[in-house]
Amino acid sequence: MQDMRYDTYAGAKVQTNTFVTAVFGWMTGALAITAIVALLTVRVPALTNLIFANRAVFIGLLIAEVVLVIALIASINRISAATASVMLIVYSALNGLTISAIMLIYTATSVTGTFFVCASVFGVMCGYGAITKKDLSGMGSLCFMGLIGVIIASVVNMFVASTALYWGVTYIGVLVFVGLTAYDMQKIKHMAMSVQPGSTAAQKAAVIGALHLYLDFINLFLLLLRILGRER
Repeated sequence: MQDMRYDTYAGAKVQTNTFVTAVFGWMTGALAITAIVALLTVRVPALTNLIFANRAVFIGLLIAEVVLVIALIASINRISAATASVMLIVYSALNGLTISAIMLIYTATSVTGTFFVCASVFGVMCGYGAITKKDLSGMGSLCFMGLIGVIIASVVNMFVASTALYWGVTYIGVLVFVGLTAYDMQKIKHMAMSVQPGSTAAQKAAVIGALHLYLDFINLFLLLLRILGRER
């Protein structure tokens, strides 16, 4: 009986580790695509001018990103794993086009330094979400409400241009995405046990999990860059 319990535990652990590895593999790949596209964009003046000198193009790219994320999440149960993977890749590439602006605003040293700070914080919170026995659902709900507030405040500040509101949104946003990282990591662990290893459902769940962690990382990085970044 004891050996049976051990075998069950060991099997569950292997299943979780395999799924989490797939999630982080997709997330890392998406981040790499974003970084490569951003670097290539700033190295091609014609492309940089097309995106940032033409407001309609830039806004169009942002809208395309939002639509793509919503479409991926909403249709995940109907599309194939290959389609979900392609949508994540396309989204990360589009994000690389728009996020390339930070290369023009901030020094390379501050961007690099902030990346490592973000990676450290992100890693700690993923570790916490993975090992804690505490249910983080309540914190996740609170962070989601905070995210809605941050989005609304950011839109309002586009019109009022308040410095105090700008920094308030920045610091609150950091706390929100730090909390969401831990919550999403715990949710990914639970997802690992709800799908059959190697199945299409598991492949699509890994893509969705990667998308959530990718969004947490990117947004946390951009907010920390406001605080730590040094402008050119």
